[in-house]
Amino acid sequence: MKKICLVTLLIFSMILYGCQNEEAGTEDKKLSVVTSFYPMYEFAQQVAGDRADVTLMVSAGEDAHHYEPSAKDVARVNEADVFVYSSEEMEHWVESLLKTTENDDLVIARTADGVEAEHDHDHDHDEDAHEDHEHGEEAAHSMSIHGVKDHYHTGDMIQLTAELEDETEFDHWRWYTRSSADEEWAAVPNQGGPEFEYEASGESFELRAVLFDGDHNPYAESEPVEIVINDHGHEHGEDADHEHGEEESHDHSHESGEEEGHEHSHESGEEEGHEHSHENGEEAAKTIEIAGLADHYHTGDVVTLEAQLGEEVEFDHWHWYTRGSEDEEWEVVSGQGSNHFEYKTTGESFEVRAVLFDGDHNAYAESEPVSVVIDDHENHDPHIWLDPVLAQAQVNVIRDALIKADPDGKDVYEKNAEAFNKELQALDEEYEAALKDASNRVFVVQHQAFGYLAKRYHLEQIAIGGLSTEVEPSPSRIAEIGKLVEENDVPVIYYQQGANSAIAETVANETGTETAILYDLEVLSKELQEKDLGYLDAMRENLKALQLSVQ
Repeated sequence: MKKICLVTLLIFSMILYGCQNEEAGTEDKKLSVVTSFYPMYEFAQQVAGDRADVTLMVSAGEDAHHYEPSAKDVARVNEADVFVYSSEEMEHWVESLLKTTENDDLVIARTADGVEAEHDHDHDHDEDAHEDHEHGEEAAHSMSIHGVKDHYHTGDMIQLTAELEDETEFDHWRWYTRSSADEEWAAVPNQGGPEFEYEASGESFELRAVLFDGDHNPYAESEPVEIVINDHGHEHGEDADHEHGEEESHDHSHESGEEEGHEHSHESGEEEGHEHSHENGEEAAKTIEIAGLADHYHTGDVVTLEAQLGEEVEFDHWHWYTRGSEDEEWEVVSGQGSNHFEYKTTGESFEVRAVLFDGDHNAYAESEPVSVVIDDHENHDPHIWLDPVLAQAQVNVIRDALIKADPDGKDVYEKNAEAFNKELQALDEEYEAALKDASNRVFVVQHQAFGYLAKRYHLEQIAIGGLSTEVEPSPSRIAEIGKLVEENDVPVIYYQQGANSAIAETVANETGTETAILYDLEVLSKELQEKDLGYLDAMRENLKALQLSVQ
């Protein structure tokens, strides 16, 4: 009987011990938080403190825009308590990721939801934010457009002038186009004055001019004028190409205000004879590497690439080809007769490849196709986190999500969020104090990522766009940048993530400028890791760098 009682007591003790261990394990278990990319990771860490296990999906060196979640990532999110991301404009892959998860208890924190509605409109990379028709504002003064002809032919140069009724000191001009009254107005790149000069494409369109005041409000605007393209039923593709010495697709893109230059109409005898080797059943013996490709470009950027063979040859007969997709034919790009490719982007992504022909016009070497991705973030600037004030709103969204997933930690999360937001507010005050009295408020960047920051502190961001730090730009491109530098009295050109290469120095030397680093914080870069810089540190480094130009 004593043995039975002893056994019963032992079993009871084991059950009680197991229950206690289970309760202790439950209490010790940390909240599982999966974040998309670096700023979301740091913000979540700051709010969660030691109460959660915070992990990062997009690791060092990877691009948050075009990241492809793995099966392991899906499993992590399936097992997580909270998933934190910024917006679909930044992380395009999030929507498909969440569709594959089977976690009904997952709390999703879309931090862009914390941004005030007035900041959640179409910025068009900070320039289209001031369009009067989007804000419902009316310009107080009117202007007229002179020089419009009754019609134009494809390839004609449209030259117009906007004239005000009175004199003004303002000189912030924008020109806008649209295909019809049913479409939105889109800003035309590289048209920053009262004179409008533009090569006619194959489609008619409407055009208007707007002059902004010092506060970026519409001061004067014109009535829309119609630009009629009438080729009288003739095909201008080949004739106009030869007449103007260059080949344009003449497929007018009113979303970007540029011609669809990569959709070329090439029917000349010589170029037809040099179609890709794979189309003629031939295979090139050598492989070409393409250098200088960026992860993505914006409409109007200049793509600068270089074909690298890896050996010296006597052949120098190069062709570059583009196509819109795998379903389309390759078309040769005019004016690209060397191993250097320089091309101004339109609103569509495309593939490009290079071929080197030998003395018998056979393909000697060719590259694999590379994708030139045009990502205008659906006309939204996704870089919310670069504004210290809007970053606070993102922090609050994370705080609320953690509380929802872990109500017992409410006091901890609120305390941590409040402390970090105070640091962000102090950062904002540092920016305000350092930049408020600057007379030159223009800064020039390689990548157009600082629209929110520029708007917060009343600065003007100008993007060179597409300037590779791997491939030396052509003399004409350097001259274009030099003109921009001269017009805006630019002392510094900014490169992201410290990519201060020899090419950057070449551009600086040729244009009489210096180079400096600005962190866009899209990735947890090698530079950040080596210098052990967190979000606040990197933003203070940005402020120091900006003061080289904003003075």
